[in-house]
Amino acid sequence: MHRANTPTKPRLLILDEDRIIVQSLSQFLRREGYEVNGSGDTADAMNLLDGQQYQLLLADINLPGLKPAEFLREVKRRWPQLVVIVITGYGSIEGAVEATKMGAFDYLTKPIVDEEIRVVIEKAARQQSLLYENQTLKQQLNLRFGLENVVGHDHQMLKVFELVEAVADSRTTVLMTGESGTGKSLLARAIHRRSPRRDKPFIEVSCGALPETLLESELFGHVKGAFTGAIADKKGRFMAADGGTIFLDEINSASPAFQVKLLRVLQERAFEPVGSDDTKTVDTRVILATNVELSQLVAEQKFRQDLYYRINVLNVKLPGLRDRLGDIPLVANHFLRRFMQDSTREILGFTDAAMAALQRYNWPGNVRELENAVERAVVLCRRPQIDVEDLPETIRFYSSRPAAWLVEGSGEMDQAMPLETAMEGPERRIIERALNRNQWNRQATAAELEINRTTLYKKMRKYLLDVGETN
Repeated sequence: MHRANTPTKPRLLILDEDRIIVQSLSQFLRREGYEVNGSGDTADAMNLLDGQQYQLLLADINLPGLKPAEFLREVKRRWPQLVVIVITGYGSIEGAVEATKMGAFDYLTKPIVDEEIRVVIEKAARQQSLLYENQTLKQQLNLRFGLENVVGHDHQMLKVFELVEAVADSRTTVLMTGESGTGKSLLARAIHRRSPRRDKPFIEVSCGALPETLLESELFGHVKGAFTGAIADKKGRFMAADGGTIFLDEINSASPAFQVKLLRVLQERAFEPVGSDDTKTVDTRVILATNVELSQLVAEQKFRQDLYYRINVLNVKLPGLRDRLGDIPLVANHFLRRFMQDSTREILGFTDAAMAALQRYNWPGNVRELENAVERAVVLCRRPQIDVEDLPETIRFYSSRPAAWLVEGSGEMDQAMPLETAMEGPERRIIERALNRNQWNRQATAAELEINRTTLYKKMRKYLLDVGETN
């Protein structure tokens, strides 16, 4: 059967009932360095294609009992990377041209000239190489962005997986909620890769990363002269994603004016580029994500209620890593295997102490932070296993601390210890949660906790929480 391992020179199969043509072509192509087999029977040729690896097929499709259109369709269905060259007599050139419209790469007329076939075969070999490369890239995309790459056996993640499988084939708008770093972008790509749109574009836009003045133009495009600097027409991201999927991350940051236009796009799949009255229509699936609770923004009149109900058709909630601690060994080892492949390093796994430190840590950056920590450890590790010393300082801080300090309700909190020591864990959690609620704005966090900024800063340094904004 035709497979994806491409040799230096493609292997060819010749199908023609004329034995002399098969023999002469085979001899010439073998002298050119190709591995060649021949057959005069269609059924035998199909068996050869099933049993061996071929990259090129030279076939006379005017054989008795052979229906050219059905034959070519069947070949493309069963061996999509096989490049077909049609062989024909002078009286059948119109049929050969028709065959190229049905998927054949090129055609050769009898009698076949050596130089002509040399050129055609070389072109076909380059075409086959591109097909092989495209298939390889698709396999890599499936490996990198397929649902199998979203790891977890926690009951919350199993529900997420079931939901993704259920919605992938539909056109339904999906809203994903969860903290930053929980894998919303990766899950959006996994939905796209499992949908009928998988061969069409996947376009990702971070709404929070674009100024309001540019977001509309970026998504809907603009015409020349629409505003200062618009020196040419520009196709927007929605049009680029036509037939595929567009992923709008941080939709909570969208301005009221943009929310109105987005609502129309979701309802009608229509919009006008900036500066134009020409209405564009698209067939684009929309997946959105937010790391802020939209219902709260609706209550505060910062997000349109009608848009919220329109996008909240199907809500996929991604739990934070701290809420599925049992998944940490699974996720960490998944990243370890991936980074070992990328770096050709041989590491047997994590020491018990290192894994304990990973499970004690609170993971404010969620899965993304764990991924970065494992990548760093793979680079720095010089032992058979990753140890505590290979982990970032923020995680090493917890290597000798009892897990009860980070997990409420543990019996270890009943152990005798100084009051100051016992209060460290709860105090750290309170500060970190307040920082998260205020998007790590120190002034707002200090006001909420009713302490001054200097005290907050000292405590952040003490608990190694000195990350995020410096305001």
